[in-house]
Amino acid sequence: MGHHGWQGNPPGTEDEARRRIVEAATVCLDRAGLAKTSLSDVAAEAGVTRQTVYRYFPGLKDILRAVALAGVEEFAGRMARHLASFGSAAEAAVESVVFAARTVPDERYLGLLLKAGEADFFTVGVISPEGFSFGARILRDVPVDWAEVGVKTDDDLQGLAEVLMRLFISFLQYPTTPALTDDGLRALVRRWIGPALGGRPPVLPSGP
Repeated sequence: MGHHGWQGNPPGTEDEARRRIVEAATVCLDRAGLAKTSLSDVAAEAGVTRQTVYRYFPGLKDILRAVALAGVEEFAGRMARHLASFGSAAEAAVESVVFAARTVPDERYLGLLLKAGEADFFTVGVISPEGFSFGARILRDVPVDWAEVGVKTDDDLQGLAEVLMRLFISFLQYPTTPALTDDGLRALVRRWIGPALGGRPPVLPSGP
């Protein structure tokens, strides 16, 4: 593969080379932060030239995307553990929106996509068939009876994931003014999503 450097230990495959560059970038971010991490820093940490890095990634933003996406599985695991503490389908669904909207911006690596000006990339990644399938997988692992509230098929679960993920993106990128507290956001989502999943229906004003 024409590898150069690699601290005397060249990778055996293209995928391994990309993985090691991403790992080097993670070390740089942990050490210096986003603002002080450059592509040259990443190359030096990996033990290669800038030209070698460019062979695998067009630029620093592409490396940051890879770093962020590498943290998705860990984030999903934490979300699933959090949702497992809620005993009903309605509450688990509501909490998934609140958890994502409040947690993603402060995620150590996933939040990089927002901090690095990659909000559009983040949005496209979330509201995609792959993103919805990933969201459905998280919901499927929550210990509630989805079938009992009418979510009976994989398509149903993926549809629910799509609605919840679109809500989360909306609250994340276009927050309410004045900003909602966690409880305020939770109450708003519960009022309109809860009834569709067997929760208490919204209390609407009576007529004259």
